[in-house]
Amino acid sequence: MFDSLTLLLLVYPLGALLIWLAPRPDSARVVALAANAVGLTLAALVLAGFDPTQSGFQMVERAAWIPSLNIDYAVGVDGISVLFLPATALLFLGVNLASWNSAQHGKDKLPRLYHSLLLLQAGATLGVFCAVDTMLFFLFWELSLVPFYFLVSLWGVGPHRVYAATKYTLIMFAGGVPLLFGFLVLAFNHAAFSGSGLPGGLSFDLATLLNTPLPDHLEWAVFLLLFLGFAVKTPVFPLHTWLPLLAMEGPVAVASLLVGLKLGAYGLIRFAVPLAPDAAQDLHWLLAGLGTFGLLYGAVAALAQTNLRAMLAYASLSHVGLVLLGIASFNLQGVQGAVLQLVNFTVVSGGLFLIAGFVQHRLGSTDVLSLGGAARTMPLLASFFLFFGLAGMGVPGTSGFPAELLILVSAIQTHTGAGLAALFAMVVGAGYFLNIYRRAFLGPVVNQGVATAADLRPRELALLLVFAVLILVAGLYPAPLLEVIRPAAEAWAVRLS
Repeated sequence: MFDSLTLLLLVYPLGALLIWLAPRPDSARVVALAANAVGLTLAALVLAGFDPTQSGFQMVERAAWIPSLNIDYAVGVDGISVLFLPATALLFLGVNLASWNSAQHGKDKLPRLYHSLLLLQAGATLGVFCAVDTMLFFLFWELSLVPFYFLVSLWGVGPHRVYAATKYTLIMFAGGVPLLFGFLVLAFNHAAFSGSGLPGGLSFDLATLLNTPLPDHLEWAVFLLLFLGFAVKTPVFPLHTWLPLLAMEGPVAVASLLVGLKLGAYGLIRFAVPLAPDAAQDLHWLLAGLGTFGLLYGAVAALAQTNLRAMLAYASLSHVGLVLLGIASFNLQGVQGAVLQLVNFTVVSGGLFLIAGFVQHRLGSTDVLSLGGAARTMPLLASFFLFFGLAGMGVPGTSGFPAELLILVSAIQTHTGAGLAALFAMVVGAGYFLNIYRRAFLGPVVNQGVATAADLRPRELALLLVFAVLILVAGLYPAPLLEVIRPAAEAWAVRLS
């Protein structure tokens, strides 16, 4: 019998296979919905069975994969990763519902292809959060690129969607090169440290590598290699140019995955900093500086946008700069806030992009000039967009508040100037969101498409209600989530003390 994490990872590719075995192409979305629902249930069961008092990896499943190189299929979760499983599964379920009619036209195979690619993407993404072997992690990391290329190039809404998909894929493949080199350096160093020689002394197990000393020169090399590889995906300024392009050219529901799931920032917390703690501390100025610059640049750039999707893309860049600042604090509050904010992105930023997708589906555009007065004809949609936007601003009572408060407190303690700059960026953030919201949703109706637009459909309303409840619960009572994160975060911070 398969254990829980393996079963979770298998549900999605099996669902993709069943889509092609279904008798009718239009049943693909129903099969995908069922697979996503089962995946969400399994992820919730993993969280329910997780012991929040332990700091190490739990539910570890291991099997020999490439025995001659000591590479294993090894998965497990700890307090840093476990919350991402139900959050990710929920977002993919939301994308499934939000794009219910996106591929129901054209050739018969298109609906099958669209929903099977989404399921494969979900399985690879969850694998990134579960892998505790560096080569298995790298496999899932690279596998997550393939579905995105076809989803964006075939179903993108912009005229340059093929260019956007190609640029994203090439940049991510290039970012994978330093990641692979970093993991290989760690494995070869373990062989040298153990004295077992090659290939018998190689190790790609994360727990083993965390306890293997690194010489200073290798530690710097490992940190810079891993940081570069993860910074491309995060994205960290100035490696962000693919994000606004993909947000404008790609299918809106699919783009919500890139905005809501910050795999690169997770990689920094999971691998880069704990595997090279001394180098990370020596380069704290680099992390804090890039985080602060990204905060300010993203906020100012978002202020200049006239399109909801472009604004959300630059806002995402600003928010992830705050996460980088929390990581650079190297203390319990900073990493707790960073992890909580990344989980918060999944619901808040992903939810905002899904709503932008609803607008795109109704009007064919998310440009402010095509909107105006949308709250008059779509009051529920406008209300949810405002609520999710307030959560993104960190308004008290929403899930964004405890995460941002933890990061700000830790940043002001360790990098006072950067912390003050983050406070200023938050003020700018309130300005860019409220300004574009006023222009897009308030005022008189100036577009005939807006005048005849329908408000949220039942499935859309149900989805957004679930997201909104989670935002409120996590904002009003964040203690259970913080207790899940705390033991692993304490162990993470101890390595840097």
